[in-house]
Amino acid sequence: MRSIWNGAISFGLVSIPIKLVNATENHSISFRQIHLTDGGRIRHRKVCEIDEQEVAAAEIGKAYEDADGSMIPITDEDLGSLPLPTAKTIEIVAFVPAASIDPLQMDAAYYLSANGVPAVKPYTLLREALKRSRKVAVAKYALRGRERLGMLRVVDDVIAMHGLLWPDEVRSPEGIAPEAGVTVREAELDLADALMATLGEVDMDSLHDDYREAVEELVAAKAEGRALEPVEADGSGGGQVIDLMAALENSVRAAKEARGGKPEAGEEPGRPGAEVTSLAGRKKSGGTGAKKKAAASTRKTAAATKKSSSSRAPAKKAAARSTKKPAVEAGAGTTARKTTAKSDSKRATKKTASRKRASA
Repeated sequence: MRSIWNGAISFGLVSIPIKLVNATENHSISFRQIHLTDGGRIRHRKVCEIDEQEVAAAEIGKAYEDADGSMIPITDEDLGSLPLPTAKTIEIVAFVPAASIDPLQMDAAYYLSANGVPAVKPYTLLREALKRSRKVAVAKYALRGRERLGMLRVVDDVIAMHGLLWPDEVRSPEGIAPEAGVTVREAELDLADALMATLGEVDMDSLHDDYREAVEELVAAKAEGRALEPVEADGSGGGQVIDLMAALENSVRAAKEARGGKPEAGEEPGRPGAEVTSLAGRKKSGGTGAKKKAAASTRKTAAATKKSSSSRAPAKKAAARSTKKPAVEAGAGTTARKTTAKSDSKRATKKTASRKRASA
């Protein structure tokens, strides 16, 4: 990567030669202005107001416009001779917690590279000191004709610097907040929390510029002489929010479905404003109310079943006894008949034997 500035980091009495490299790059697609009649490119020419002649870049310098409109020429040598310690130095002035830096002050980001072998040791020392302190360094430096404020922090094994706006360059938000007094209910906050939890976290590396990809596809189609099929709008955004609770509940449901989940009982997908199970209620109770009702219902059912079983048990026993008794009695009668038959047979045998003896 090409360096855009060479200088040094001033760390107390330690000087660390460094190179400044852009840490970000712009991937947005740029367009040219053309003449609609013939497609010719429109170019902006730099013309002198006095002689109305086009001026080459080598003939263009800087000047400060005074209040009366007069121009005061300023050369690069003039700026280089300013008595500023930050002209070629990133001067560290303090070490503070990262949370003390207002993100509104964040500007361009740079990587600081050690410039040469002698710079490696002090560069590593500053990097490890920043890591161990868990703080960031606030510094002042001069770049592109002005003194700037910066924040140094460690990214992997590299010292990065974020340009910062001066505190007086950040506008006050006075008058921006809604003036009407609005009360947000706890149920609405609970649903907002549920929506945030459902959406969850995201891998920042997975995010990409859909608009840029669509423009690239459009340009490719135009170059090939083909037309792109229009994409129908999903109609999910835009309209006025009438029922905030319903919108939040539908948002939670849609987020669950997008994450591969299924709507819970009572939720009807695709029906805006439908009666759904309140996530706020579930969050407040943690589901204990429903669980208690279910447990109570189960206990009642079990008690009723047990009572019914206990009332049916004596009847079953009585029926069993009544069923067994005839069987026993029937068995006794059969045994008695068998005994009588045997006795009759014996008596008949004895009589026959007596007659035979008598006849003999």
